Amino acid sequence: MSTPGETGTEDWPLWEVFIRANRGLSHVHVGSLHAPDSDMAVRHARDLSPRRNEGVSIWVVPADAVTTSDPDLKGEFFESPAGKNYRHAIYYTRAEGVKHL
Repeated sequence: MSTPGETGTEDWPLWEVFIRANRGLSHVHVGSLHAPDSDMAVRHARDLSPRRNEGVSIWVVPADAVTTSDPDLKGEFFESPAGKNYRHAIYYTRAEGVKHL
C-alpha cells in the first residue's frame, strides 16, 4: 500500500496494516504504508484497502515496533521441545461434567 501522488511520504514513518474481515476472525496483515501519525495511517489504510467496506477493524502498527523471528531458525523455533508433549491438547481427556471444553 502506498499513497499515490504524495511527495515526501518516504520521510514519514512506515506502518504495518492489519484488517479483520468479520467479528471473531483474526486480523490479517494486508500491507504497509507511510503516514505522519497513527490517525492518518488508519485513514490511509481505510482508503487504500482492497477490501473496502468489508472489514470491521483496522490496526496500524509502526513497522519499527514489530519484532519477528528469524525464518532461518524455523525448525528449532517452532518445534516442540522433547519431553514436553503435555503442551499438545491431544494428550488430555475431557473431564466429566465440564461442558465448555
